[in-house]
Amino acid sequence: MTTYMVCCFRRRFRPASNEPSEAIRDVFQAYAGGDGALGEEALSRFLREVQGETSDADLEESAREIMAFAAEQKLLKKGGGGLTVEGFHQWLCSEANAALHPRRGVHDDMGLPLSHYFIYTGHNSYLTGNQLSSGCSEVPIAKALLDGVRVIELDLWPNAAKDDVEVLHGRTWTSPVELGRCLEAIKEHAFVSSPYPVILTLEDHLTPHLQAKVAKMIKETFGDTLHLSESETMTEFPSPDDLKGKIIVSTKPPKEYLQTKSSKEESQNGDTGEESVWGEEIPDNKALMDATRQVSEQDTKRYVKEEEDMEKVSQLGVNMEYKHLIAISLTRRKHDMDEDLKLDPEKVSRMSLGETAYEKATITHGAEIIKFTQKNLLRIFPRTTRITSSNYNPLMGWRYGAQMVAANMQGHGRKLWLTQGMFRANGGCGYVKKPNFLMNCDKMFDPRSNLPVKTKLKVKQKHSICTNLKLLHKCSVVVLSV
Repeated sequence: MTTYMVCCFRRRFRPASNEPSEAIRDVFQAYAGGDGALGEEALSRFLREVQGETSDADLEESAREIMAFAAEQKLLKKGGGGLTVEGFHQWLCSEANAALHPRRGVHDDMGLPLSHYFIYTGHNSYLTGNQLSSGCSEVPIAKALLDGVRVIELDLWPNAAKDDVEVLHGRTWTSPVELGRCLEAIKEHAFVSSPYPVILTLEDHLTPHLQAKVAKMIKETFGDTLHLSESETMTEFPSPDDLKGKIIVSTKPPKEYLQTKSSKEESQNGDTGEESVWGEEIPDNKALMDATRQVSEQDTKRYVKEEEDMEKVSQLGVNMEYKHLIAISLTRRKHDMDEDLKLDPEKVSRMSLGETAYEKATITHGAEIIKFTQKNLLRIFPRTTRITSSNYNPLMGWRYGAQMVAANMQGHGRKLWLTQGMFRANGGCGYVKKPNFLMNCDKMFDPRSNLPVKTKLKVKQKHSICTNLKLLHKCSVVVLSV
């Protein structure tokens, strides 16, 4: 028993049992020697017959690694010998026996077009906290890249003097960070955790002369690592293998940006980007609603004037250097899903949808979304009212083939953990190949259909809980019926 002080009184708690379950003891006894210990040879047989490892070279290497881990953690029988039953149990449920073994590395076919992969994607990658009033910094960008994120988003705005570019969440109280610092962080950390391409998505609110400045900064910072497309249109995306060590810019072509409606019209209509066609989301509580409204009322006039000035300057022409940087073009939506999801046999592109618009589109155009994502890239971003940097369920995007399910990496919680867990697969390289049924053009997958159950897995748990999925059948009695 353990005693804890709770306010002004004491509470006694029985410690959780850390003893091996009966099922684990049975498995151990089946392979242990006469001395009651599991040696290296017996451990190899266990890995082959129970764990399902087949390669002799891998078996020997794995057994040596396990014994080295056991020796380091003092899990071996005293006086020499193999693993004790307690040591065997501790190894089973340790990080050394993770379901996704890091030694396996990248094992998916990386020679297919980008549209064949789920891609580890961040949202507002420069924010240090909430979406409304936190600071902007290059630090979260570096952290995201070191964690394996492959899509970084930057929002570009003119500074007060209109002679430089800042990165910040527009129309909020977020404090800006210099674009140069963000680009340097990307250059330094882009390929530390993964050699596969980093996609830089830009949401720019810039005049042509500032676009020219951005183009120069990007070229000077990234140099030969910057991927420049040979033509304005592609019939198929290159593969992650083709783009190893490359940084790719993705945004709207400047001429299309100039055709979007003015901020004045947007603010009058309550438009919040791609989501607005489906109606606004209601904030989680009244305080957030009031805060959002207050920001809008205070800043709308200033931003309207800024963008009206930008519209005047834009008549001078589109900056071609900036346009040539765009390797993956972002398609401007027509706010008609039939038109937005129409396939163009002559080119591929990227489309961006807010989570609310996307969720409603899956109800009416589920099959079309899957078909669209077989060739094109689709990015889903969190709704604007997620001010606390919360996240939506990423499975909502993955089950329809959306490659870029953007997550607020500065947030927390189960939905972010699910994203982080997803991209520990395939060696943690940031690209996970989509399942074949999402790429099958002959028989379109329908996530909403009631499919017959082919395999039933019944698990009866005994005593201990094993956190490693790979070892579920070692900690439990499992019955499979097909």
